[in-house]
Amino acid sequence: MRKLIKQVIPLLLVGGLVMFGCDKQLDITPAQSISSDIALSTSENVEATLVGAYDAMSNGSVLGGNMFYEPDLLADDGEVRWTGTFEEPEQMWLKRLQVENIDVELAWTQSYEAINIANNVLSALDVVDSDIRDRVEGEALFVRSLLYFELVKLYGQPYISGDPASNDGVPLVLEPTRSIDESAEVSRNSVAEVYTQVINDLTRAESLLPATNGTFATSGAAAAILSRVYLQQQDYAGARDAANRVISSNQYSLVTNYADAFATTTNTSEDIFAIQVSSQDGVNDMNTFYAPDEFGGRGDIDILQAHLDLYEAGDDRLAFFFQDESDVTRTGKWINIFGNVGVVRLAEMYLTRAEGNFEEGTTVGDTPTNDVNAVRDRAGVDDLLPTEVDKDAILFERKLELAFEGQLLHDIKRTERSVGALAFDAPELVYPIPQRERDVNPNLTQNQGYGQ
Repeated sequence: MRKLIKQVIPLLLVGGLVMFGCDKQLDITPAQSISSDIALSTSENVEATLVGAYDAMSNGSVLGGNMFYEPDLLADDGEVRWTGTFEEPEQMWLKRLQVENIDVELAWTQSYEAINIANNVLSALDVVDSDIRDRVEGEALFVRSLLYFELVKLYGQPYISGDPASNDGVPLVLEPTRSIDESAEVSRNSVAEVYTQVINDLTRAESLLPATNGTFATSGAAAAILSRVYLQQQDYAGARDAANRVISSNQYSLVTNYADAFATTTNTSEDIFAIQVSSQDGVNDMNTFYAPDEFGGRGDIDILQAHLDLYEAGDDRLAFFFQDESDVTRTGKWINIFGNVGVVRLAEMYLTRAEGNFEEGTTVGDTPTNDVNAVRDRAGVDDLLPTEVDKDAILFERKLELAFEGQLLHDIKRTERSVGALAFDAPELVYPIPQRERDVNPNLTQNQGYGQ
């Protein structure tokens, strides 16, 4: 039902109620005012609006690809090469971001658009049918918290760098903007404030969402993102426990063959949450930039030998790379132009639980060795002995398993590792606040290294 009604109210909301142009400040000055008693007057309309939030989140500038492949370019240290003609991703790869970078700007504006749609849903819960109200609230909170988490990681300093209570994060806008009169020049909240809001939203979402929910957010999806949040804070017990809740729910299972976890048009048993893409709807910009033209992409990101050398002989993950018609190495993860864009999958939860247990000296759910070997077994490589499983081994396994899925930069930052000569919290590894946003809102302070 939700798929059928998706085009009704979201277009109204995005077109006239929450849309904001490139020359507007982040607080979303809409093109026109639409009365909420018209746009959000029935339970069906609110559900349609909720699907609009998912659609906005799946934009290519957000979770449809750019928020994954571009941070990976920023984190690269000689394992890939950008060969495309677009200047914006090249700036990422070279670690020379400019305040006018349009990709940086669109990630910001499109994320806040989706957040505002979610806020509109949350403001209209009183008209939602009681039997679905918890789910609707949980899904809207999930969308909002996931996007705030991605924003604060990209535009703010790492949580563990300095004092998160004083470091600038991103503005928290928690009420919907429905008219021009409501616009205001908002300021950036602290990193700590954003993380607190994200944790609160995800915790409530997990308590409200069902275990199964089609392709929409579930309690497991909320717990999985929570595990990432806690890792960023180096709260290993919290990350361990959240990952364990996902694993022990028995709602997910590793697919038998590594290759079968990717380039699929439907969710696999391993997918905890994925952006849905089809020939009629959705964008897969991971395909656009990782896949060669014979698979519908541009082939702008070459995989170099330095990355391939990380894998053991016989590793199925190594075999998943291939040579295109130009003899350039490509990853097989994104070869389907209409394949879903995976956001989080079960293999990551095993590695998170392993890391959390190792750091805490515990065996919640299972031992670190068994969890790491569950991932390695599926990849077709030999088990590690307990004496071989330490923090470095777990992080190395994570790098191989999640390669080119958008997690590298965030893992580097939370573990205080460097990117070449750049420290984990170097200004070059933080997005600038878009200049066009600052031009109309002087309350938005700029990040270090980008001028004031």
